[in-house]
Parts: sequence; structure tokens; C-alpha cells
Amino acid sequence: MNQQKKQWGAIFVMIALFAMIAFVTNLCTPMATIIKHQGTISNVLAQIGNYGNFVAYLVMGIPSGMLIAKFGYKKTALIGLAVGIVGILIQWFSGQLNVEENLGLVFGVYLVGAFIAGFCMCILNCVVNPMLNLLGGGGNSGNQLIQIGGVFNSAAAVACYILMGALIGDAAKAKISHATPALLIALGIFVVAFIVISFTKIEEPEQAPVEVGLVKGALSYRHFALGALAIFLYMGIEVGVPNFVQQYLTNEKGIPAATVGMIVAVYWFMMLIGRFVGASIGGKVSSRAMITTVSIATLALVLFGMFAPQTPVSFPGVDWGTLTVVWQDIPMGVFAFLLIGLCTSVMWGGIFNMAVEGLGKYTAIASGIFMTMVFGCAVMMFIQATVADAVGYIQSYWVVVFCAAYILFYALIGSRVSKQAK
Repeated sequence: MNQQKKQWGAIFVMIALFAMIAFVTNLCTPMATIIKHQGTISNVLAQIGNYGNFVAYLVMGIPSGMLIAKFGYKKTALIGLAVGIVGILIQWFSGQLNVEENLGLVFGVYLVGAFIAGFCMCILNCVVNPMLNLLGGGGNSGNQLIQIGGVFNSAAAVACYILMGALIGDAAKAKISHATPALLIALGIFVVAFIVISFTKIEEPEQAPVEVGLVKGALSYRHFALGALAIFLYMGIEVGVPNFVQQYLTNEKGIPAATVGMIVAVYWFMMLIGRFVGASIGGKVSSRAMITTVSIATLALVLFGMFAPQTPVSFPGVDWGTLTVVWQDIPMGVFAFLLIGLCTSVMWGGIFNMAVEGLGKYTAIASGIFMTMVFGCAVMMFIQATVADAVGYIQSYWVVVFCAAYILFYALIGSRVSKQAK
């Protein structure tokens, strides 16, 4: 009991880090809105923050597991936080440079910062879930802490869009430096977390070594290999949907960034609700049935959003200068895109459960491979941005349709287990 009391500081900090993972990751989308207006910038180039952040997962997915195996959760968390502090500082520094004098330098520095911050996010993602379980004492108590962390994770995503919308103000005049308050919030929490974890004694279990050679063995299972591809494409849905809602409303419809931030926050609020619902029915509904249902719903919602009449619907926003409520007309189809958050909320867990079925000794390395597949977000953002540049924001959602269709295929056919690990 005494030891448990000593852990409360670490528990609080790990939950805060769970939130910061979402906060820092989701900064990339409103930052894309800022970058879009630094000159004659294409949608492809505007997404450089997402490229840097998510390509980092390709580099650090499996190495993160190796760090945990060698140094333990505590030291690995400290390594991740130190890396994150550096990444945030570099992004902040990019905002202090004169974009009019050297746009390329500003972009380059920002990209490096996003890439390093991505290292941090990958490391912390590999640490936070098992560490919360450990600090909670395992079992139901540990799982409860993880669920609480998930709630704060979604809430932080909501807060990120609202805060960044307020900071951006007039998108046409926005600069990277306008994001400074958001970056300082993340920096402050990272510094506090580093100090608290440094002085917290944590009893850690022994870690089995992570053998890269097991990767080939895991991928020899057809249902797992197809599941890894499903996660790769899933990232295109989770991030692509709100990302291009943000760009569409801000850049094409000319809606104030503060209002757009409130609108896009609805997507992540839907994801929060979906996580509550998924947790409540997860023990009664199979992963296959759940993913089949939400992928069909995603297809229906995306297609409705693309082909719905441009009938305007009033949505409340906030004029942060005067702290007054303002009403803005939003195309009806956009709200269908926002509801997709209910669907994406359960996709990762459901796909993971189906993909690791029967893997036995390969389960641990499978988790590392899944984390590596997060870099699919960078690839899918590039593809959707390319389509948006060519034919428009709404038409770019055919990329999301393709991703959802594959996930439906995986749930119905690709997830069937053909062999069991010995």
C-alpha cells in the first residue's frame, strides 16, 4: 500500500503523457493550415508536419521495443521525454525564423522538429500503456488506468483543435509562431513528467529480448500480414478525415480557423464517445462483427459526405477576441465526416485483436510491427493531399473510401486464421 501511494505521482504523469501523445500528434493538422498560407504552398507540402511525425514510427517502431527490453520502462520513458523536449524546442525555433527571408529553412527546421517529436510519440506509445498497467498493479486495476488514459487521450485531441483554432485566428495571416502557447504547454508537461518519473521508484518486470528475426515469422501468418496492412490504411482514415475537413473548410470555404477548430474537435469528441461505447460492448461483440459494422458505416458516411447537397447548416463557433458565440454556415456533408470518429474509435483495437489471434510467441513482435505501421499515416496523407491538389478536397475522400473498403475486406475475409503458432 505504501508503495502504491508513492506511485500516484507517476500515475498522474503517465495519464498526462497519454493526453500529450494525442495533443502533440494532432498539432500537425492545424499546423498544416498555417503552413498552407506561408506562400504558394500545395496541399502535399503543407502536410510536412504529418510526414515528419509519422515517418518516425517507421524508424522507431521496433527499436522502441528494444529500448524497453534493454533499459526498462522508466529509463525508456525518460529517453522518450528528452527526445520530445528537443523536438518541441526545434519546432518552436522554426517559428522564430523569418519565413519571408528563407521559407525553405523554416520548413526544414520545422520538419526536423516534427520528425524528432515523432520519435518521442512512438517511444511513449510503446511505454505508456504497459506502464499504466504496471503502476495500477495489473489485472482490472491496470486496465482501468489504461481506459482512463484513453479518455484523456481523446479529450486532449479535442482541446488541441479548439486551442489551435483560437491561436491561428485569421488563417491567411497565421505564422508558425502563433502555435507557441500550444508548444509551451506540451514542453511544460514533458519537463514536469521527466522530473517526476526520475524521482519515482518503479518495480519493473523482467523484459524478454526483442528479436528482429521474429518479424519474418510473424509476417508468415497471412491474417497478421493483411492485418498490418489494415492498420497502415486505417491511419489514413483516422487522421485523413479530420485533416482534410480542416483544410477544406479553412482554405476553400474561408471559414474562420477558430470555428473550424471547434468543428474538427467534434470528430475527436465522437471518437471519445465511441471508445466508451466500444469498451461497454467489447465483451459481448466479436472484433470481426464490430469492425465489419464500423467499416460499412464509414463507407456510408464518407459517400454521404462526398455527395450530400451543399445545404448549409449553422454551427456555433467562438470569437475569442470578444468571447462571443458566432454562428457559421457549414455544408451538411461535413457533419457526416465528423461522425466517422465513432467508427475509427474501435478500429485499432479490433484490427489488432483479429491480427494477433493464434500468433503465440510472435505476439510481442507483432505489437512492434503494428506501431511501425503507424507511418502509413504519412503515406496516406501524401496520397490524399496529392489527390486534393489535383481534383479538390471533397474528391480526395475517395482515398478514405479505398481504405475503409479494404478494412471491410479484412474483417470479412482477410482476418480468417489459416494456421496457429506452435
